[in-house]
Amino acid sequence: MASKYKVERAARDERGRVRSYQARRAVHEHQQKRRVRDNVIAGGGLVVVLTLIVVAQVFFFNGGPGTPAPTPASSAAAPTAPPTTAAGSNSADVPPSTLAEGRTWTGTLDINDVKLGIELDGALAPQGVSSTISLAQSGFYAGLKCHRLTNGGFFVLQCGDPSGDGSGGPGYSYGPIENAPADDLYPAGTIAMARQGGNGSSMGSQFFVVYDDTTIPSDAAGGYSVIGTVTSGLDELKSAVTSAGVADGSADGTPKVPTTITGLTVQ
Repeated sequence: MASKYKVERAARDERGRVRSYQARRAVHEHQQKRRVRDNVIAGGGLVVVLTLIVVAQVFFFNGGPGTPAPTPASSAAAPTAPPTTAAGSNSADVPPSTLAEGRTWTGTLDINDVKLGIELDGALAPQGVSSTISLAQSGFYAGLKCHRLTNGGFFVLQCGDPSGDGSGGPGYSYGPIENAPADDLYPAGTIAMARQGGNGSSMGSQFFVVYDDTTIPSDAAGGYSVIGTVTSGLDELKSAVTSAGVADGSADGTPKVPTTITGLTVQ
């Protein structure tokens, strides 16, 4: 009897171990399935987030709300000027294009006391250079803010607005677009005129300095008038101003370092 009892007890113990093993296995399989499910959900969430990011970037760089029409950041970051005349027309008081004398003008553009050596090409951009010479010689630019910096694919510092917010100008506007690059590439050091999107006769006093090579797609009016180049001091400008980025941490907005034109002379 004792032997039979031991056998039955051993059998019960074995059945208990089997049930315990099966229970642990069931819990393990459930946990594995749950992990797989959670990974699938997490992966799906990541895909959604990445998709939203891509959509937001495309929306931003192709004229979403709050972004200027492409006229040079991303496209959306292209420098713009206020619409003051209809496309294809100049206002009456535009300085004559003959002021540029068809020659190269040299001078200094001081931004936050960083001295940029510049050359303006009066042969390739006679109207743009004539306007710039006239404004510089009248002292128009002294003390004006550089109100816009872009660093999200477009690398430009935009200056020359007396209103300080991108809405102002010299009281006139002009065209045509001159000396725009055929390949839409604006090398570092390029000085070009901002304008209204789609309007080649909307240039005024606002210009932009390209501080790193930038491709700016043409729009219906064409490209952007290149009036000259920075010949020296660009690295100092990048170190003192553009490397700090935008004030709100975005890719397009007011420079984090308050930036002012402290002088512009040409001869």
